[in-house]
Amino acid sequence: MDENQKAIIRRQMQKTGEALTRNRMHVYYADSKSEALEQVKSLLYAGEIVASGGSMTLEECGVMDLLRSGTYQFLDRAVCKPEEMQTLYRKCFSADAYLCSANAVTANGELYNVDGNSNRVAAISYGPSRVIMVVGCNKLVPDLDAAIKRVKTCAAPANAERLSCPTYCKESGSCMSLNQSAPGMTDGCHGDGRICCNYLVSAQQRNPDRMHVILVAEPLGY
Repeated sequence: MDENQKAIIRRQMQKTGEALTRNRMHVYYADSKSEALEQVKSLLYAGEIVASGGSMTLEECGVMDLLRSGTYQFLDRAVCKPEEMQTLYRKCFSADAYLCSANAVTANGELYNVDGNSNRVAAISYGPSRVIMVVGCNKLVPDLDAAIKRVKTCAAPANAERLSCPTYCKESGSCMSLNQSAPGMTDGCHGDGRICCNYLVSAQQRNPDRMHVILVAEPLGY
């Protein structure tokens, strides 16, 4: 990405960041994955309880390695037995910090997230003392309609592939609802492997110290 493209992205990030700030969220800007990692470090404290949602963005930035460094009490789902997973998900609600990404962020300052198990959207909306989101510039969209389309054409198919979920979007590359003339937000397949089950739009926050959004001038995750 050359400097001209980067300049446009920075302006888009600034506009989106101002809208998030109006919605009582803390916003930080990073030019690169390494800067995003340093920003995450500055928002965490040694010894505190931390948890995370499944996120390729966190993997790409090195955040998952940071959480597993031994500096924090990490509730690591990767080392959990299947029968222990529900207990761990519930423990995440008591975490000091919860880390994840977003499926999309609108120019109006809305965070859009869609889940299958819904442990991530549940923790985003309530529970952990702080939520820290790392969001690549590829997830910035003009409005909620674009956020919905982004999930149906990009995030859901890629995550279904990553998680080996037998869905229509995994095989075709996009949600089956896009075959309709006017697909709704929740329209889609009805198979057991569906990963789009609960939908969360985070707008203005009651607690102005809870949501922390790091916008990164690089494409990250799905």
